[in-house]
Amino acid sequence: MMEYVKADLFPASPEIQRIDCTAIPYGEGKFDIVIANHVLEHVPDYHKALSEVFRVLRPGGMAVLQTPYSRLLNKNFEDPGIDNDGARLFFYGQEDHVRVFGQSQLFESIRNAGFQLEVVEHSRFFDDRDAFYYGVNKDEPFLLIT
Repeated sequence: MMEYVKADLFPASPEIQRIDCTAIPYGEGKFDIVIANHVLEHVPDYHKALSEVFRVLRPGGMAVLQTPYSRLLNKNFEDPGIDNDGARLFFYGQEDHVRVFGQSQLFESIRNAGFQLEVVEHSRFFDDRDAFYYGVNKDEPFLLIT
């Protein structure tokens, strides 16, 4: 039996569970696939979030961790002094982001969490209708993580 769990730290409706991605309340190997779209750039401890996704993903499972990153930066750009909405908007591009990922560091962090990483086009997995349903942006690079 398939189960689709919708989750958010701040759920907008009752069918969405309140789940903190740094403390996922499910056992090891629970999910065949985890989709976390535009989550990691909001999480102060994204390494813990990656670890939790790895923990709840069954061996051979797949994670989709779509997040904005800069192809110009090797390392992440984040500074604890950037601590208000205006500064975060200016430096990170959105008021609730806590960093801009550098491509090399993001990909290395994903691999260090135990995953294999492949960057692919969305059309390989989702048609336009499915992309909308699952909330993925078909125009952004798709991070396929196994």
